Formats: sequence, C-alpha cells, structure tokens
Amino acid sequence: MTDNGSQDAVIIERSFDAPVDLIWQMWTDPEHFAAWYGPDGAAIPVAQMDVRVGGTRLVCMEMQTPNGVMQMWFTGQYREVVENVRLVYTESMSDENGTVRSAADMGMPEGHPTTTEVRVELEHVGGSTKMVMTHVGIADNSPGAAGWAMALDKLAAYVNAQSDR
Repeated sequence: MTDNGSQDAVIIERSFDAPVDLIWQMWTDPEHFAAWYGPDGAAIPVAQMDVRVGGTRLVCMEMQTPNGVMQMWFTGQYREVVENVRLVYTESMSDENGTVRSAADMGMPEGHPTTTEVRVELEHVGGSTKMVMTHVGIADNSPGAAGWAMALDKLAAYVNAQSDR
C-alpha cells in the first residue's frame, strides 16, 4: 500500500507464449530480472533479491544522460510470495545501502508516495501465461507508467529469446 492513501495505479496485462514458471523466474531470479527491467536504455548493474515473505530487494538502475551516468536505487520488501501465482513487494527510492529516501529528496513531484506496492499475478491460460502487473501509488499517465510499458516490452522480447533456446 502507499503511504499517502493514493489510489493511483498502473495496471498492465500481458500474455506470454511461455510457461508460468518461466515468467515467475523473470521476476524472481536476479539475473533474469536485470536483463529486462527498466525503460529503454536502462541497465541494471545490481539486482539483489531475497524472494520470501519479509525478504528484501535492492535494485540499481543506470541511465546515460547528457551529464553522464545517472543511478537510481530502489529497495523494498516482499509481502506475498506464492510461487508461480502471486508476487507482492514494496518499492521505495533509496541509496545504495537500501536506506529509504523520501520522494521529495529524490526530486519527485509533490504527493508522490515514498513507498509503493508492486503486485504480479500469473495465470496459466491454455499454453500461455497471463500476467497482470499492478503498481499501486503510480499514476497511469506518469513517466513511471511509461517506464513499465517499455520494461514489459523488453520482458516479452527477453522471454521470446529464452524460449528460442
């Protein structure tokens, strides 16, 4: 849940021509996650994930800017882990040590929550996997929503590459 009561949420549904367990791995295996996460042009040099209820995560996203490389760090805690079915974790901007930084400290607009929640629900449908990703606390018309759309396009391409192996 968000810490400001906002009901904003990005909800993206995708279908993958891949088994549920492969899509689960994309979200829970640090190497796979780092391969697709983030908007176009982003790199993920750090993805630490202790995927269990109460476990923590720390992710670094790097982007090249006209002023050089910019890093953004995110930390969170896993709230729900039902293998191949449902993954729920919190997400907050942080420093490289996982210390939460306020949205205002990170230059985010007023009203942006410090902590948001990501929910990933997977369902086997025929020979495919239906995935619904909900990021509570992020407006559906925000740069974060656009970033998720790009990341999930990268996920689809990455899954296809894995399936071709």
